[in-house]
Amino acid sequence: MTLDGHLLVDAHVHVPVLGSLAPAWLDWARDFGPDGILEDLWDADGVPRPDRLDTLFEEQGVDHALLFCEYSPKATGYQRFDDLLPIVEHNPVRFRPVANVNPHLHFPIGDEVRRQLDLGAAALKLHPVHGGFRCDDAMLYPAYQVLAERGVPLVVHCGTSTFPGSMNELADPAYLLPVVRDFPTLDVVLAHGGRGWWYDAAAFMALSNPTVWIELSGLPPKRLPEYYRNFDLARLARRWIFATDWPGVPGTAQNARAVAGLGLDEATVAAVLGGNATAVYSGLTADHSQEVEDD
Repeated sequence: MTLDGHLLVDAHVHVPVLGSLAPAWLDWARDFGPDGILEDLWDADGVPRPDRLDTLFEEQGVDHALLFCEYSPKATGYQRFDDLLPIVEHNPVRFRPVANVNPHLHFPIGDEVRRQLDLGAAALKLHPVHGGFRCDDAMLYPAYQVLAERGVPLVVHCGTSTFPGSMNELADPAYLLPVVRDFPTLDVVLAHGGRGWWYDAAAFMALSNPTVWIELSGLPPKRLPEYYRNFDLARLARRWIFATDWPGVPGTAQNARAVAGLGLDEATVAAVLGGNATAVYSGLTADHSQEVEDD
C-alpha cells in the first residue's frame, strides 16, 4: 500500500474513546473532519471501530498511522494509551501507538514511560499546552532518559491550541533547547511546527540540530511556504515529517498530495511523506533509503 508510489506515514492521528473527552474535542472533530466521521468510525458507545478505521486508512493510502493519546484533564480530557491497543492489535503493521505522560498525573514518570514503551509505543508525545507544564522541567528528565536509552523519539506539541484551558505560552519550542542539549542522541519532533507564533524558532531549531524535526500536523499544506517564508523551503522540507492531526482534516491523501504539490524534488517528497518518519520513529517497517540528509 502506497500513495501515488510513495510510502505514506501519518504521524499524528487521534482515535480516543469519545466518552473520556471534553465536549470541545468532539466539536473540533465535527467542525474540521468529514461529515459523519464520528458516527461512522466510532460505535454507539463512542468506542473506535478498528475494522472501519483500518479500511479508511487503507483507502487513503496510509501505510503507517501513529495513534496518539493524551492525559489532559484541564483541557481536552483523557485519551488513554490502553484504549489504543485494540486498534493496534487489529493491524499492528498499519497502526502504532504513541505514549503520553503528564508529570502532574504520572509518578514515577519513568516507570509509566517504560510501561507504554513495553506495550509497543513508537514514541513519547508530550502536550505542555493542554497538560500545563514546561518541557524543560527537571521532573520530565527521567522520561527523557528512558527515551535516550531505548532510542525512542520525543514528540512535543509546539503550537497554539484553541481548546478551553490551553496554556499557549507553554508551546514555545525554545523550552526544548536544554533537552536537545542535554540529550544529544534523542530525536525531538516539533508537532505542529511552531504553529501560531513560533514558525521561525521551530525552523531554526530543525536546521541547526540534526536531531530536531518539524511535524506538519494541523498545518494546511498550501500555506507552508507562507509560514516558513524566511527560510529556504527546499532545504527546510528535508526536516519535515508528514502528519495530519486526523480526524480534524478533510482527508489524509488530500493533504499528502498537497504537500507533494509544493514543488519539492522527488527525493524530498518521498522523505517527507514516509522516509523521515521511518528513520525517526521506533519500529516502523519501511525503506530507510528515502531519508534525505541535510546540507
